[in-house]
Amino acid sequence: MRIRRRRCRSVTVGSVRIGGRAPISVQSMTNTPTADAGATIAQIRSLVEAGAQIVRVSVPDEASAAALHRIVAESGVPIVADIHFRHDLAVAAVEAGVAKLRINPGNIQRPADVRVLAEKAASRGIPIRVGINSGSIPGHIREKLGTGADALWAAAERHLDLLRETGFNQVVVSIKASDPMLTVEANLKASSLCDHPIHLGVTEAGPLSTAGIRSAVAMALLLHRGIGDTLRVSASGSPLAEPPMGLEILSSLGLLRRARVVSCPTCARTRLDVAALAEKVDIALRSCDRPITVAVMGCEVNGPGEAREADIALIGTPTGILLWLKGESRGEVRPEDALETLMGEIARFEAPGGNCE
Repeated sequence: MRIRRRRCRSVTVGSVRIGGRAPISVQSMTNTPTADAGATIAQIRSLVEAGAQIVRVSVPDEASAAALHRIVAESGVPIVADIHFRHDLAVAAVEAGVAKLRINPGNIQRPADVRVLAEKAASRGIPIRVGINSGSIPGHIREKLGTGADALWAAAERHLDLLRETGFNQVVVSIKASDPMLTVEANLKASSLCDHPIHLGVTEAGPLSTAGIRSAVAMALLLHRGIGDTLRVSASGSPLAEPPMGLEILSSLGLLRRARVVSCPTCARTRLDVAALAEKVDIALRSCDRPITVAVMGCEVNGPGEAREADIALIGTPTGILLWLKGESRGEVRPEDALETLMGEIARFEAPGGNCE
C-alpha cells in the first residue's frame, strides 16, 4: 500500500529540503565536544558515510560557538545548531553559518529573545526547529496541563505564535517523549493543528538495544499515516548506528528504495555462518545507492524461495553452499570463498550498468 504523505510547507536546510514533496531525510547528532572542531568534523563525516543527510551539534558555550565556523566550512553537510538556555549562542551560530537552529521552548522562553532569534534567522534565510521534549516542558504549562500530549503541543504552539508575530514561518516542529505512544499522540495532534514540517524522534530512547525498537514503534505508526518529514533515531553512546536504523525504518515502510539484506534467524539446520556473513554484507551495502537485495540463508528450507526474490544469494545446503544470481542457481561456492564471492558479486552489481549478469 502506497503511503500518502501529509501536505505541509517546506523549508530548506542547506542543500536539503524538508517537507512539501521532498523525500524524508535522516538526521543524527554528534556527541563529541563541539569545541573540539577536529573531532566533531571527523564524527560528522562518519555519520554522513553512515547515511545522515543533516547533522546537529550542541552549542553549550562560547568555545563551541567559536568552533562552528570551521565545522560548517569543513563538514560538507548541513549543520544544525542545538541551543538551550542562551539565545546569544544561537545568534553566534547563525553568524557562523549554520543551516538551521534548534531551540527548546522549555528553556528559551522570553518573547524578546525569540524575536531576536527570528530576526537573525530570517536575515540569513535559515529555518528554526521548535523542539519540544517531554522532560523540558515549561513549568507554567506543566502545572496547568501536566506532561501529556496537550502540554507538549501547548509548549510548541506558544513558540509558533511568537515566531508568527515576527512574520517568521520557516519552522520545523519536533515533539518528542521517551514514551513512544505519547510521542505518537502528540505528533498526531501537532499534524492536525499546523502545516509546518515535522521532525520525528523518540527522546531518551535508551541504549542501542532499545532505542531502535522504541523509535521504530513511534515512527512507523506516524509515517504510515503520512506524518513526518525528517527523522532521527537517537541512542545513548556512539551515534554512528543511528542513520542506518533510520534508513531501515524508511525502507521497511516502502518510503525509501535502498540496498537490503535478507537473512534467516538460524537454527540447528544452519550450514554456514549466517550472522557473520550478513553483518559484513550489511556494512558493505550501507554506501550502496541502488535497491539491491542480498539474501544469506542458512539452509534449504526457505533458502531457495528467498534466493529467487533476491539479486544475489548464498544458501547453505546438505551438499555445500550455493550461489544464486537473479533467481537462478550458479553453482557451488567453497565455504572459505563465500564472503569473497558474495562481495565480488555485490561489486559487479553496483558497477555502472551492472546487474549481476
